[in-house]
Amino acid sequence: MSVDLLKKEELGAVTAEQKELLESIEDDANRLLKITGEILNLSQVETGNIQLDITATDPNIIVNNAVRMNKVMADQKKIKIEFAFPENNPKVNADEDKTTWVLSNLVGNAIRYSYDQSIVWLSITPEGNYLRFSVKDTGQGIAPEYINRVFDRYFRIPGTKKEGTGLGLSISKELIEAQGGHLSGK
Repeated sequence: MSVDLLKKEELGAVTAEQKELLESIEDDANRLLKITGEILNLSQVETGNIQLDITATDPNIIVNNAVRMNKVMADQKKIKIEFAFPENNPKVNADEDKTTWVLSNLVGNAIRYSYDQSIVWLSITPEGNYLRFSVKDTGQGIAPEYINRVFDRYFRIPGTKKEGTGLGLSISKELIEAQGGHLSGK
């Protein structure tokens, strides 16, 4: 909140160098917030105390929230996010907050590993009694030998230079499975 206030210059003019520092502080704070969220979710998963609030949820709300949470990162890389899903999707029985966190994590990964000025696609497809949420990016992809390992805790693809804890996909998979769903890299 303090960084936002300073960026709006309500407390006085900010130089270009100060703006850069404020953006760096904001990025660091967001990164710490994300890691804290991952650790909290991990502790719930490890102790078996996942608190789920399963309700009939509009999947479009989940998608819109996940996109909003990643808008700044997408804008920084000039990545366009495109949607492919029916306007009137049926409601899905899910924990809206945790499912939004998972989709936000997937969208964030797609943006992080995509090339600048590219596209990330999101789609929702009905499959029997379920809805399939899909995220597709234009990055280099994951080598076949690592496709299932990316869901292992602390695993990071060898040689990757992107920041991360190696927890996001593992936690995401466990949160979706706790709701009776399935998460895969295919």
